Amino acid sequence: MDSKQFQQTIEKGLFLVDFNAPWCAPCKIQEPIIQTMEEKFKNKISVVFINIDDNRKLATDFMVQSIPTLVFFKNGIEEERFIGLQTEETIENKLNSMLQH
Repeated sequence: MDSKQFQQTIEKGLFLVDFNAPWCAPCKIQEPIIQTMEEKFKNKISVVFINIDDNRKLATDFMVQSIPTLVFFKNGIEEERFIGLQTEETIENKLNSMLQH
């Protein structure tokens, strides 16, 4: 996915974008938490998984320097970014906050 396609994808609505890699141990721990959030917020917030090995330019464009990096977008605009392994509670609180505003 190039930057233009990515921008078109996240342009309308609420998105949680997970920048990760298959070799990243914290990413593997984070993945089931993100999948739980994806199910819990189904039809309200979209989740996009970006493998930084397959999408190096996109990761560079978004200045992802550590993984996992979770980026929250609202109508194409970055709202917040969490770097490193996050708890389910932290992610859920952020997603609920996005829905309220």
